Amino acid sequence: MKTVAPGGTIGIIGGGQLGRMLALAAAQLGYRTHIFAPEAGNCAAEVSNEFTCASYDDRKALARFAKAVDVATFEFENIDADPLEEVASRVAVFPPLAALRIGQDRIAEKRFAESCGGRPADWAEVNSRADLDAAVVRIGLPAILKTTRFGYDGKGQFRLKKNEDIAAAWAEMGGQPMILEAFVPFAHEFSLIVARDQAGTVSFWDAPEYIHRDGIRARSTAPAPAAVIREQIP
Repeated sequence: MKTVAPGGTIGIIGGGQLGRMLALAAAQLGYRTHIFAPEAGNCAAEVSNEFTCASYDDRKALARFAKAVDVATFEFENIDADPLEEVASRVAVFPPLAALRIGQDRIAEKRFAESCGGRPADWAEVNSRADLDAAVVRIGLPAILKTTRFGYDGKGQFRLKKNEDIAAAWAEMGGQPMILEAFVPFAHEFSLIVARDQAGTVSFWDAPEYIHRDGIRARSTAPAPAAVIREQIP
């Protein structure tokens, strides 16, 4: 079991806001951080002890980075997992790269959830216009057409409200792996945040309520208002 004592260095792959928050939290606990990202002016490096500016597929730079840290992690899922094997072969990476590969592909993610007993919204794999037409017939409208990879905050998705939207969606997004998801009407949206350590101990945090506008999160309230939570309890 890999344990890093305060004073050790946590390697963070990615230089965005989540990397910044991780570096700030690590500093409060007595840890050093080392950011690896291709952007020279990223916000995470501003609050980190060390910074390597290199492409995410630069295997030599990743190998040097791995030698300079005691443990590594990544702050977002839209990064090719294969080059990160250079890091994992030299130092422990948490979550493991297997989790990254599942989390960065919507088809792998849904199949994994289903294998664990989860019940995602009805969905279909779409690799051609014929696939899309068949998926619409089976799932119905409204539905959401999404790329399987590199989509977030409203990017990489198209809402199909009526049959006339299909051609426009295919013209904009066709030619790449996609999925069609059934539209799920909802009154409130929550995020359940759970962490498990190497010993199997599970911790969780108060669930925040999210408010989105145009597919992008506009506001988070943590913890979610008690009255809202009571509405969801049978």
